Amino acid sequence: MNFKTGYLEELMQRVIARNRGEVEFHQAVREVLESIEPVLIKNPRYIGKGIVESLVEPERVIKFRVPWVDDMGRIQVNRGFRVQFSSAIGPYKGGLRFHPSVYEGIVKFLGFEQIFKNSLTGLPIGGAKGGSDFDPKGKSEGEVMRFCQSFMTELSKHIGSNTDIPAGDIGVGVREIGFLFGQYKRIRNGFTGVLTGKGLNYGGSLVRTEATGYGLCYFTEEMLKERGESFCGKRVSISGSGNVAIYAAQKAIELGAKVITMSDSDGFIYDEEGIDLELVKRIKEIRRGRILEYADMCTDAVYVPDCCKIWEVPCDIALPCATQNEINKHSAELLVSNGCFAVAEGANMPSDPDAIEYFLSNGVLFGPAKAANAGGVATSALEMTQNSMRYSWNFEKVDAMLKDIMVNIYQSSSRAAAEYGMKGNLVAGANIAGFIKVADAMLSHGVV
Repeated sequence: MNFKTGYLEELMQRVIARNRGEVEFHQAVREVLESIEPVLIKNPRYIGKGIVESLVEPERVIKFRVPWVDDMGRIQVNRGFRVQFSSAIGPYKGGLRFHPSVYEGIVKFLGFEQIFKNSLTGLPIGGAKGGSDFDPKGKSEGEVMRFCQSFMTELSKHIGSNTDIPAGDIGVGVREIGFLFGQYKRIRNGFTGVLTGKGLNYGGSLVRTEATGYGLCYFTEEMLKERGESFCGKRVSISGSGNVAIYAAQKAIELGAKVITMSDSDGFIYDEEGIDLELVKRIKEIRRGRILEYADMCTDAVYVPDCCKIWEVPCDIALPCATQNEINKHSAELLVSNGCFAVAEGANMPSDPDAIEYFLSNGVLFGPAKAANAGGVATSALEMTQNSMRYSWNFEKVDAMLKDIMVNIYQSSSRAAAEYGMKGNLVAGANIAGFIKVADAMLSHGVV
């Protein structure tokens, strides 16, 4: 898609030139700029006040060395990052990702997306993201602990319960959050809600583990209603097998669907009779094993040692919950030709621009990540509230609040798309709704 105004094309080229090689960040920025162009034409004050120029530039980029000692006594060195992108509507909020693919461009892309996702929740939280190229896979618990302690020793200088509240992401679960929180408490000599995704016995929130997956299904359920459809009786293909995928599968099954695929980075399983989710949980959550083991234990299942081929399996609804750009145009064409009529993103930006365009042009219901997977950060914000109150809500209350938030996200995205002449385009609607709230706050603050 080409911009209608030279202003946005020039700005996009400036972003590319100033952030060389950071292709994921370029992709995220272009999608937002394309969506909000009608808003800028209608409201030129956003251009005159430099709002968009400020928004594509992080408020702060923190990059640091993380030395740690492995079980053999050798010193290892990784890189740590925290990109604090926008605090216009609240303290910085966004997860930490520990994965070999992490570099500054990935963290910028995730932090930029987080601005709009957090805005859509309606809660007072800004956008940030962080992480490291450390890989917890294959490391002992002692090695993970020592890495987390070293990482937090530096990160603790830049975060706080009213400044920046990290959470988990890929490679950062309850175990890692516990190690990070313990080190922060030791350094700062204070027990505060500085991290979310904590264990229930030290300030965590019920539903936080399930939140992104449940929220994805609550959003998808609203999207399906627009077409007079539901999950009931549908074949659902899910990629990934982490928290998001597992709890999306659980909620989809509760809503009457049959989940037929799940995956990890090595390959995927296809179970025509429906995935045995309790078996997946034993493999992934208890044993920290690989999805291949499912096929070894369930003779009816097929294992394919290529996770990219998961989208060749015919399905009615696809929920990509693995990683960015896992669905390209070819995958999108296969999904549509095999009868898929709805796609909602559980991972961050799992569909590339060509795939999204193909879905939209072929009438596929499409829920973009910044709207559809906002349940995790929404429940993190609810955890922050509980920490501030020194109080905990029960599961039913948090789950009901999460569902209300996801329904509101769908409705605000749908309304915004219709208002600017793009009815049904939830990609544009989510970007517009998220942008306007942040931009108006920035206008109120002056030059900051």
